[in-house]
Amino acid sequence: MSVLTAAAPAPQKPAGVRGVIRRRPILSFFVLALSASWIAWIPYILSQNGLGIWGFEFPGGPGGGQLLGMLPGAYLGPIGAALVVTAIADGRAGLRAWAGRLWRWKVGWRWYVTILLGVPAAMVLSSFVFSGGDVQMPSTIVLVALVPGLIMQMLTTGLAEEPGWRDFALPRMQRLLGAPRAAVVIGVVWGVWHLPLYLTQWGEWPTATWYRPIEFVLFCITFNLVMTWVFNRTGQSLPMAMLLHVSVNNSTGVLSEMFPRLDTGLFQHALLLGATVAAIVTMVGTRGRLGYHPEVGRDEVTYPREAARIA
Repeated sequence: MSVLTAAAPAPQKPAGVRGVIRRRPILSFFVLALSASWIAWIPYILSQNGLGIWGFEFPGGPGGGQLLGMLPGAYLGPIGAALVVTAIADGRAGLRAWAGRLWRWKVGWRWYVTILLGVPAAMVLSSFVFSGGDVQMPSTIVLVALVPGLIMQMLTTGLAEEPGWRDFALPRMQRLLGAPRAAVVIGVVWGVWHLPLYLTQWGEWPTATWYRPIEFVLFCITFNLVMTWVFNRTGQSLPMAMLLHVSVNNSTGVLSEMFPRLDTGLFQHALLLGATVAAIVTMVGTRGRLGYHPEVGRDEVTYPREAARIA
């Protein structure tokens, strides 16, 4: 006598937006990060701080416009998208792992020295190439402002962007593509995310040359190769990635005084040159691995489902 065993019903895939996010977390993050920021930046772009279509200007000049017009969109984008997608796709365990990297300050002291001193030194050398040899000592007030400026940058630019691009996207994409290709893809998206800002005072609209946005995207790609190596070699320490990112931004005030002939266009050339040289050295020195070793990576445990699904 044969026994008929009923087949177990196939598990139903989650439906709706939550289902899409769970099946395609990386793609969902990119779409949400870009769309949330770009929509939030519309008033900034259309205001007198941008295209001048609306008869409204953010107070405080260019700095106030960036703080009030740009920063809210930055917070809604990368960090906001990472929070939403992580909560839906990975639940509380994923949120704990995502937030945990924000507190990984315990790294070797050499990393702090390399980032806080090495980055400005590299930028000075690169800027010197395009300065025509015209160098002068920066003012005391600019030097004194370096530390509070760094703290401010960590709480604004660093906190708004890095929990998304590096903390959320990089560990997942490295598992799928390997470190170099993941760094390039994220670098492209990171650069493209900034592009609408070239229609505002941030991008010196309307005087900026047409190739400036393209050059900026190239900088994001090359610089992200270095950031990926730092992130991996420090045990996926988000603070180190944030420090590396904001050290570049924080050094611009000093460089503008040290090299008075270095306008914004030449300064961007210098940034791209420095980032490209650093990326080549990093790629050669790590044999293309960028410090990523999946067999010992912490993201192996954190995101076990990612290896089986492509965004």
